[in-house]
Amino acid sequence: MKRVRTGLEELLARSSRIRGARVGLIANPTAVTPDLAHAALHLKSLKGSKLVALFGPEHGVFANAQDLEEVGDLKDPKTGLKVFSLYGKTRIPTAKMLAGIDTLVFDIQDVGSRYYTFIYTMLHAMQACAAYGVRLIVLDRPNPIGGTGVQGNVLDPRFLSFVGMHPLAVRHGMTVGELALMFADELDLALDMEIVPMKNYRRAMDYEDTGLPWVLPSPNMPTVDTAYVYPGGCLIEGTNLSEGRGTTRPFHLLGAPWLDPWKLADDLGRADLDGLGFRPCYFTPTFQKHAGQLCGGVEVHITDRHKVDAFYAYLVIIEKARAQNKTRFAWRKPPYEYEFIKPPIDILCGTSDVREAIEAGRPVRRFKEQFESEAKAFEVVREPYLMYA
Repeated sequence: MKRVRTGLEELLARSSRIRGARVGLIANPTAVTPDLAHAALHLKSLKGSKLVALFGPEHGVFANAQDLEEVGDLKDPKTGLKVFSLYGKTRIPTAKMLAGIDTLVFDIQDVGSRYYTFIYTMLHAMQACAAYGVRLIVLDRPNPIGGTGVQGNVLDPRFLSFVGMHPLAVRHGMTVGELALMFADELDLALDMEIVPMKNYRRAMDYEDTGLPWVLPSPNMPTVDTAYVYPGGCLIEGTNLSEGRGTTRPFHLLGAPWLDPWKLADDLGRADLDGLGFRPCYFTPTFQKHAGQLCGGVEVHITDRHKVDAFYAYLVIIEKARAQNKTRFAWRKPPYEYEFIKPPIDILCGTSDVREAIEAGRPVRRFKEQFESEAKAFEVVREPYLMYA
């Protein structure tokens, strides 16, 4: 099987696309060639164009900041270039940031879930480029959890936020290039945009099949398996349960000081959650929720990644955990990801229906058919924008 060539590699092989351009680069550590050399170093060394500024998304250009931690502007010590933060005073590139730039390049590895904010940093860049007449080049990369599986509900536009700025399915099965085409068309954005596609990529590929190195895109996304559970694991952020931040197994470990791990594991084992196993465990987070406290819970093990429906599974986890102690369980309160009114669980779910059903004691399994129906409808919606077989 031929190794996948990323959009970055294709751009570097045909650098005439940016000849004469003054370039800005939106990137983080994932913007590398297979030899792990960063896009900024490649673009800076190109003759015929000039890299003039860098832009960092959530977690920063170095992917070192924790979730919800705002990042300031800085100077890149390697290139000497100014780095503008798109997760601090603004999330949208400003006219001042884009002054002297005629071509903005986006190269960041996404993880395939609706909540991951990098795709909305791209959307904001598209809006800014349309407003200020700047050309945008999107360098495509694989969807690490595959381009065939679509799962979860479609976001209700009443719950738009920075963890859901477009009515996508939770697991959308699209690359950033395909999403850029969808955003431009469905939001009627008039901009000069070019998608540089990958070579040798097929939708059904596991990330390991691509031959590309995995570089963690954020501090708590250490492995490809983490990306597979994240479409559900991120929902734990909307509760007072630990999602395993402050451990070496974020989104796989989850729990709270008041949970009985054996009961939770038994309840989940009877819930018919394909592709997953649940090990009762204790863990002590070193930071964030319940830092320094012994938490009972489960470690979520992937037994067959191609059967996992993480969105549905983690809603069941929340349901079973809450049932153990409704007094000590709580939904996280705003603010969260620049939303100050709606509960975080609602903007993550893209609806208040799920939270209200759990509170009323209605089983999550009643939503399963609805989620599957919405996912199938989204497959039809996304079809015109798909670029790969």
